[in-house]
Amino acid sequence: MSEPLLRALNRMRDHLLDPDTLVKAVASGRQRGQQPRWKRVELRYVDLKAGLHLQVTAYDATQAHTSNHPAGDEARTAVDDLLDQPFGNWHVETTTQSHQLRVTKKLEAVVHTTDRDPTGSTTADGAVDRSHDKAKRRLLPEDDPVFRALGLTDAQGRMKPSRQAKYRQVEEFLRLLDASITEAIDKGHLRRPTPEEPLRIVDLGCGNAYLTFSAQRYLAHVRGLPVHLVGVDVKEQSREHNSAVARDLGVDAEFVVGTIAGARLEQPPEVVLALHACDTATDEALARAVEWQAQLVLAAPCCHHDIAAQLRKAPTPAPYALLTRHGILRERFADTLTDALRASLMRLQGYRVDVVQFVESEHTPRNTMLRAVRTGGPVTGGGVRREYDDLVGAWSLRPRLAQLLEQPLAQPLEGGGA
Repeated sequence: MSEPLLRALNRMRDHLLDPDTLVKAVASGRQRGQQPRWKRVELRYVDLKAGLHLQVTAYDATQAHTSNHPAGDEARTAVDDLLDQPFGNWHVETTTQSHQLRVTKKLEAVVHTTDRDPTGSTTADGAVDRSHDKAKRRLLPEDDPVFRALGLTDAQGRMKPSRQAKYRQVEEFLRLLDASITEAIDKGHLRRPTPEEPLRIVDLGCGNAYLTFSAQRYLAHVRGLPVHLVGVDVKEQSREHNSAVARDLGVDAEFVVGTIAGARLEQPPEVVLALHACDTATDEALARAVEWQAQLVLAAPCCHHDIAAQLRKAPTPAPYALLTRHGILRERFADTLTDALRASLMRLQGYRVDVVQFVESEHTPRNTMLRAVRTGGPVTGGGVRREYDDLVGAWSLRPRLAQLLEQPLAQPLEGGGA
């Protein structure tokens, strides 16, 4: 049942300003017709050398910004400023209850409150855990059964040293996937899944399916979102191995053998994932997403040989010879140019595209992610088209993705599966 928004927010304010009971609070999404300053904000109280502070971690499109506010007037000011932001959702956890506040299209509030187990958020004497230097909260803890099944942890549930980088990569990918799905649902670009109609997700080039299983585990068991995942890989051995893991875990995931360009699915997916598909395999993944009219696409490119080879053969337009004269600079420029062209082509297909960093460069040099949300139909002219045409014309380029999309660019595909 809905209630006045101001009254519900005032009730949440009381919880946010109580350091003795607040465990954590998260604000996300947006209200209809408005946009908050931050994509997501997390709040908790911490004990610093200077005393008790409210810690606010605010996320924009690319990074986190942390600030600490002394308990009292400064904390109240920080909380009031955040409550004034047009967030669409508030999740407030106290030592005894969990409150979910959702803002409706009529700008009213729907609040769902449940009792919660304080284990893990309180100390042995029942007080809130306010340690400042505690380990970073993981979306999936390293002792989660999925990591044991994938061979990333030992018998005691500890991450193997050789698998730490993979664990960090999976963790950061899940954070980006979680935020992207939440935003797409809140903005109406992605439907809210139900048990009868789970969200259809495909992982193209899934390999050993670390992402497939981790995404299923997090979305289904932590977020409570009904999802059905399909993994596609060219190796029959991968299908057999991954299918056995799925049976052992009892998860709703299936695996098919096929190339990215030729995979056949029973139903078109709504979310397409492709992590580190090599060279033009990323282009094939993006083209399949367009063909399926997928609402959300997350693609992390790997090597970029196609455009790099074209740059070596074609004359460099003036006055940019310095960008391609040295091999290492030419290769780096090719990486940037390739992903810029991919982003432009996806925009022409009716997607809003962000290019973000999804994991720190010390963990993997291939840390760029193209995030595309389908917001409309293909664009046939205008400034977006001119920008693309001018760029490829100046550099005499023929991007692989453009070749794959030639027919959709001229005549959009009707809905339907692969």
